[in-house]
Amino acid sequence: MRIARTSARVVVPATSANLGPGFDALGMALGLHDAVRMEAIAGGTEVTVHGEGAGKVPTGEDHLVVRALRLGLDHAGAPQTGVRMHCTNRIPHGRGLGSSAAAVVAGLLLARGLLADPEALDDQAVLDLATEMEGHPDNAAPAITGGVTVSWTTNGSARTAVLDVPDDGTIDPVVLSPGTELSTARARSLLPETVPHADAAFTAGRAALLIHALTKDPSLLMEATEERLHQAQRAPGMPESVDLVRVLRQEGYPATISGAGPTVLVMAGADGRLGGLVRRVVADPGAWRSARVGLDRRGAHLTQA
Repeated sequence: MRIARTSARVVVPATSANLGPGFDALGMALGLHDAVRMEAIAGGTEVTVHGEGAGKVPTGEDHLVVRALRLGLDHAGAPQTGVRMHCTNRIPHGRGLGSSAAAVVAGLLLARGLLADPEALDDQAVLDLATEMEGHPDNAAPAITGGVTVSWTTNGSARTAVLDVPDDGTIDPVVLSPGTELSTARARSLLPETVPHADAAFTAGRAALLIHALTKDPSLLMEATEERLHQAQRAPGMPESVDLVRVLRQEGYPATISGAGPTVLVMAGADGRLGGLVRRVVADPGAWRSARVGLDRRGAHLTQA
């Protein structure tokens, strides 16, 4: 496989995984995006970062986008190259908004953008490689396809299906993000190794109901976003976020923890009351950011470099 172009640019959305009961399976692409531009150069690797992660993330071969780019080129049998890369990041890091999945998908699509035959890195290959790097496809899938997805793995391959969510504005996500981070590893360490059968059965039923609510009957979103497997269990790592979800739900908002947290996702019902509820619950409201991001239906895509 040869490299046909020397530059590429990709835009990739933030994502929210789980959506309450769909643990490690359901995901949603959000209208908040990172943009990455790269050039193939002679020599080494140069990465500049503006926005989220600037001054904190690696700027050489250890940068996650670069690592994914290398993996994509290797998968396609294409030669490696020196890299000059510029990242404009708007997805907060360590907040449960899929920043690492976005970086991985960005690198893989940049590799596609250089190839003479882009089909050597089709969406299935990108999903499989992203799942290999991420460990599961719940964030990578909606980052690739946009919309709301249910994802799983079978026989070592990642699979995904895009739900037919009506484009009528009913699903209009808002994210409420604190100033603090919570690593996925820390969030997962708070989960018990086993759960009661009744809790597993309850959550499975709500996950099935959530698919119906998202595609057919959003009036059921409150009941459909209930779960018993992970949010309360992670409260020691993000007590304010879990308290905020509880209060929002008491007030009629279908709120969940976004991914591993600590961001709170409100799927619908955004209005002027949200800010007041945040101020009522959290100790330092000024540290929290609220954004009506909406649902991204396009997913990651290459643009003119």
